[in-house]
Amino acid sequence: MPRGPLIAPMTPRRAWRIPFGLLVWSFLVLLLVLINFIQMLSLLLEPISPHLVRIINSSLANFWWGSCVFVARKLNGTRIVVTGDELPLGENAILVANHQEMPDIAVLMDLALRKRRLGHLKFFVKDQLKWVPGIGWGMYLLRFPFLKRNWTRDRDSIVRTFRRLVEGNAPMWLVIFPEGTRIRPHKHERAVAFARERGFAEPRHTLLPRPKGFAAAVQSLRGHATAVYDLTIGYENGVPTLGQYVTGAVPRVHLHIRRFPMEELPESGEDLAAWLRQRWIEKDRLLDGFYASGAFPGPEVG
Repeated sequence: MPRGPLIAPMTPRRAWRIPFGLLVWSFLVLLLVLINFIQMLSLLLEPISPHLVRIINSSLANFWWGSCVFVARKLNGTRIVVTGDELPLGENAILVANHQEMPDIAVLMDLALRKRRLGHLKFFVKDQLKWVPGIGWGMYLLRFPFLKRNWTRDRDSIVRTFRRLVEGNAPMWLVIFPEGTRIRPHKHERAVAFARERGFAEPRHTLLPRPKGFAAAVQSLRGHATAVYDLTIGYENGVPTLGQYVTGAVPRVHLHIRRFPMEELPESGEDLAAWLRQRWIEKDRLLDGFYASGAFPGPEVG
């Protein structure tokens, strides 16, 4: 079964962090509004130099996301324990990961900062988020691929987004949560029933991956992205909410990495779907071991 929510008692240490943390995160939100304004002004340069606009926006993203990672490390006291394959610096890649709660994103940002890809992150995100001031506007100006949950309507806009990345030779880490949503008990039950109906392996700690977006990404970005990273996120004592994460209730998060060179992946959509489902079967086994031992296999890597 999926790991349950974190039960985090209020300690004196957490109690003083809450007002201080609210102050710091409120400042970061105000800073984000200023960054949005600078991003919008940068669009005036689009007819002159799209490359310069991309550099400005990625630098702003790197600064703000980097500030969030710094706060998580220093104020929240959270350490990300990374095991598995060592990743090269500055590689273009597609990332697939299990999705449990909002802190998953903070974990991936910490990894991206280590590998000099923080300002070049792209996420598949829900279309309605682009109307949200601050984060949503920033994602729109950073040219994130937005999804309406209708593949027929989404495909053309997503392929155009990928084409701009390739034609502009844009550095990128494209993050995909193939499960499409955060895991919940009722969603897990539906995933198990669907797996039984289709003859797939029944997921134990995850949902079934939805392969269409992943397949489109691999087919469109092959040659530009040189690898796929399969990331498995594990929480020790339960899955934290964002509020628990930013008030210091999560001392450690575990992240296991497997790197697959792009040339090893199949080419057809059907074969890519099967490849992704196999990764999720292996991910369930990794989580079995993690929940039994408290660690993923292998030594810690940088």
